[in-house]
Amino acid sequence: MPECQNCGSFVTQNYVRVFTPQDNDDPRVCPHCEDMMRDGSEVREARSKRVT
Repeated sequence: MPECQNCGSFVTQNYVRVFTPQDNDDPRVCPHCEDMMRDGSEVREARSKRVT
């Protein structure tokens, strides 16, 4: 099962298909990682808060 590399949360195959590179099955961040985002090959804190 795919899981977030940052927080370990389960993510769906559809999320993986849309938000990860083709050869990667585990995203670096997910919707559960509030205030975190990808930055190149790293993960960093978001500069602004996400609005839900």
